[in-house]
Amino acid sequence: MTGDHIPVRKLLWVILFGIGFGFIEAGVVVYLRALYYPEGFSFPLKVISGQHLAVELAREASTILVLIAVGVIAGTRSWLRFGFFLVAFGIWDIFYYVWLKLILNWPAALTDWDILFLIPVPWTGPVIAPFLISFLMCVCGIAIIVRVSRGLHFHPTVLSWAVSLGATAIALYSFMSDPSTSLQGTPAPYRYSLLIVSLLLYCVAFVNSCTVSRSRAR
Repeated sequence: MTGDHIPVRKLLWVILFGIGFGFIEAGVVVYLRALYYPEGFSFPLKVISGQHLAVELAREASTILVLIAVGVIAGTRSWLRFGFFLVAFGIWDIFYYVWLKLILNWPAALTDWDILFLIPVPWTGPVIAPFLISFLMCVCGIAIIVRVSRGLHFHPTVLSWAVSLGATAIALYSFMSDPSTSLQGTPAPYRYSLLIVSLLLYCVAFVNSCTVSRSRAR
């Protein structure tokens, strides 16, 4: 730790975990694409067999559980745990695409489309969308860890929570608004405006939490 008691060593281990876990995730996708998309990933989505689909859904749920567990183990207080979770999630998701690029030379561009998640319906969108969200998660997560470790307060207000939930709803809508299209053909053009709005709302909620917390600390 530094003189400000920032858990730098823990943070580095969580980052290394995210990098390694991203490779595990990418490895699974390499096998799935070899099985279902030997000619290369494209839309419409292929129908996964019942057993494989059940395993894939369970794997996705387990992935989130593992990321939550890392945050809980790494942090000693609730907001530290949340901060570590954000960092673990963000690094994992970013390096998932880094590893796929190194292994498969995919995506060719950040605007290439991908299937992001399957629970409860297929999430689809350009790679840049989860990449930017994950980057913001890393920034906010590290900021929360630094603030809390230095003894500064971080207590989101009702407004902060409402704005964050609104941002999440908008982001999810941008990915899940028309799941049937991805199963039948090429998805409609992605609405980048929704992504920008959700990112801005997340920033507003975070800044509001820090500003209110700073005034309370005084």
